[in-house]
Amino acid sequence: MKLGATAARTQAPRSTRDLILDAAEARFAERGFAGVSVREIATDVGLKNQASLYHHFKNKRDLYEAVLARGVETLVQLFTSNGGWVAHDTSFTDATLDPVIDYLIEHPQLPRLIQRAGIDDPRYLRPTVTRVLRPLYAQGMQLLASANAAWAAEELPHVAAGCFHLIFGYFANAKLLEMVVQRDPLSPAAVARQRRFLKRAVAQLLGVGALPQESRDLAPRRTAAKPAATSKTKK
Repeated sequence: MKLGATAARTQAPRSTRDLILDAAEARFAERGFAGVSVREIATDVGLKNQASLYHHFKNKRDLYEAVLARGVETLVQLFTSNGGWVAHDTSFTDATLDPVIDYLIEHPQLPRLIQRAGIDDPRYLRPTVTRVLRPLYAQGMQLLASANAAWAAEELPHVAAGCFHLIFGYFANAKLLEMVVQRDPLSPAAVARQRRFLKRAVAQLLGVGALPQESRDLAPRRTAAKPAATSKTKK
């Protein structure tokens, strides 16, 4: 028997609410708020009808808010659970980025959901998006301000945007990358390479200490240029 199957059997069954959130996350990430019906989500979960879904969420907007909040609040917790990014300390690349990447592997639709939040009709979603995403931005700014980054205060919002795209952009645009490079960007090998790249890129972007040992081992070796040979002239 495979270990994966054994582990799956020992895990506690997921609640109906969690199953609804998972299905809604995938649907909203794919087509946005306006392009998804509650009936579709109920069908994905295997509910008899959409009325069963309303036992857990009062309407579609309430469900959307719960989906977005679940993902973003978890990310905020992951960014802060290990003390954040410490000045002169590169251990944040493991203590902070690794749990975040692990969560994105489990929820690859979340970055695309966040990306779509800025595309959908702001008349309905702008207050929700602002309320839910603002803490993530604020936490990122706080971590950047505490890091030993060689950036002026007015540049930090741009650094935050750069870090956001580095971390989340890869997953948000996975389908596009797959079409371009003709490989699965979410395969274990590809994600492992992306993990190493992120640690190195973020460390260099912030200028925090030396590169992680893992990244230094992968860095291209530079060899000293050999002195040019001098030719002897005949007298």
